[in-house]
Amino acid sequence: MARQIHEACILLFVIPALVTPAAITHEDYPADEGDQTSSNDNLIFDDYRGKGCVDDSGFVYKLGERFFPGHSNCPCVCTEDGPVCDQPECPKIHPKCTKVEHNGCCPECKEVKNFCEYHGKNYKILEEFKPSPCEWCHCEPSNEVHCVVADCAVPECVNPVYEPEQCCPVCKNG
Repeated sequence: MARQIHEACILLFVIPALVTPAAITHEDYPADEGDQTSSNDNLIFDDYRGKGCVDDSGFVYKLGERFFPGHSNCPCVCTEDGPVCDQPECPKIHPKCTKVEHNGCCPECKEVKNFCEYHGKNYKILEEFKPSPCEWCHCEPSNEVHCVVADCAVPECVNPVYEPEQCCPVCKNG
């Protein structure tokens, strides 16, 4: 048994000697985060200035070629000085717009709000509604709700009663 342990120890000392630093490549052991950032600083990227343009995904365009870079939906032309992109004066989006698409160079309104919202409910333009017995409301074309609250006269009794579907208190006992 002692001889087997002795042979195992010798084997453990010999194996590291068989693996030389030249036999271990960088691919065998991925670098940890600290080594990766320092090794990325040493990367050399081709310089395309004066030869072409590179978009956000790394695709290279020839001089004079039109393309759409990732940061803009407007077309660009590759020049010796880099991409020159069209920046048209886009029309303003309607303030009642509820759905805007950004597929083209300028954003487009695809749906205009044509209702009023009041206490979580939607009402058609010019619709009149009564949210409570004392309120009368109107949905304006501007999508704003204007309400009027009833002005009740002071009851001429000691103990006025509020009826469920009436706005103003009533005198039950004369």
